[in-house]
Amino acid sequence: MKKKIAVEDGLKNMRDFLSSRGYDVENLSNTKNNLDSYDAVIVSGQDSNFMGMYDSVTKKPVIDATGKSPQDVYDQLKGLLK
Repeated sequence: MKKKIAVEDGLKNMRDFLSSRGYDVENLSNTKNNLDSYDAVIVSGQDSNFMGMYDSVTKKPVIDATGKSPQDVYDQLKGLLK
């Protein structure tokens, strides 16, 4: 079964990359009411309160993609979602 990932809207290259690696990827703006149905959340982290908000809303991993390549985030996801 594919892992479901919610990705912040401004990270299109991240969405495309993770989708090409077999993840079921959706825009974060479409998921805010049901984050726990996702295996992980990817955000840009430009607003530090943004990360805290998602950490408190879901028990799923929240990855800050700031300064990371899509490959870096993919590698981190692989480690978290075994």
